[in-house]
Amino acid sequence: MTGLSLDVEVPGRLSAALDAAAGDVVAVIGPNGAGKSTLLSAVAGLLPVAGRVEVAGRDWNAPPLPVRDRGVGLVPQDRSLFPHLTALENVAFGLRARGERPATARVRAQEWLDRVGGGDLGRRRPHALSGGQAQRVALARALVTDPAVLLLDEPFAGLDVGVATSLRIALAEHLASYSGVTLLVTHDALDALTLADRVVVIDEGRIAQTGTPHEIAARPRTEHVARLVGLNVVPDGDVRRSFPPSAVTVSLARPEGSARLTWRGRVAGTTPHGDALRLLVATEDGPELLADVTPAAAVDLGLTAGREVWLTVKATATTTDSMRP
Repeated sequence: MTGLSLDVEVPGRLSAALDAAAGDVVAVIGPNGAGKSTLLSAVAGLLPVAGRVEVAGRDWNAPPLPVRDRGVGLVPQDRSLFPHLTALENVAFGLRARGERPATARVRAQEWLDRVGGGDLGRRRPHALSGGQAQRVALARALVTDPAVLLLDEPFAGLDVGVATSLRIALAEHLASYSGVTLLVTHDALDALTLADRVVVIDEGRIAQTGTPHEIAARPRTEHVARLVGLNVVPDGDVRRSFPPSAVTVSLARPEGSARLTWRGRVAGTTPHGDALRLLVATEDGPELLADVTPAAAVDLGLTAGREVWLTVKATATTTDSMRP
């Protein structure tokens, strides 16, 4: 059984500490440029870092272990398949590099292609693979060596919904019995809610929040996570208030009443959301907020981009969380 404990710093890019037990799936979320991929690179040994990366009681940074000796399975955003090798050879590469006999490596590679739904892809080269097929090969290549740590950087990004769903199911089946630690970088709330045991939120190179998927979804501490789970979050003195778009009332005139939170702004965009229309409103000197209205109300109020509106929420409809550490 393998656990992970790290406390690393990449000057100007990342300062993070976390612990994960054997079998944990940790979703790493945050805005672009927050340091998520940097965290994976630090664990994999792809860039110099200060601090420790301890796996199964051994510090991989003292002295620094080469990437090939770290027992890491990595699926980068660009998949990075070797263009001159077939899919089967790509999957077998890690085993061959560790001294596995060619015939044995090919058998195991085929087994893993079968597991991820890519059993018929073995003879194709990367240029002949679709995005979803290439991702299946990349997953099989990362898993075939039975790594101590599995690092997945946006594994479903850019894939059709159906392809992403089938891959998510295949990955979930493997992770259910995987005894190592998985770090899953994602921008999709579905990944965090369905695959992860824990969530780590990184913002501006630091860990802003950790917790179970339910805890993070119920009380997000950053605007990015609030958007990810479909909530609004705003600072109010020493507390943050979070509330769903359905709790927001939209009007053209300033509302009356004291037991309300009020913002003035302009509609920045609209998207369908179930039976409602979801508005993105850029408030004056404040955060962007989400509000759900009926299609009929949107027509009656003329809620198109640029329309000036007032947003109100009853204080009793918000959840509060201290901003103090």
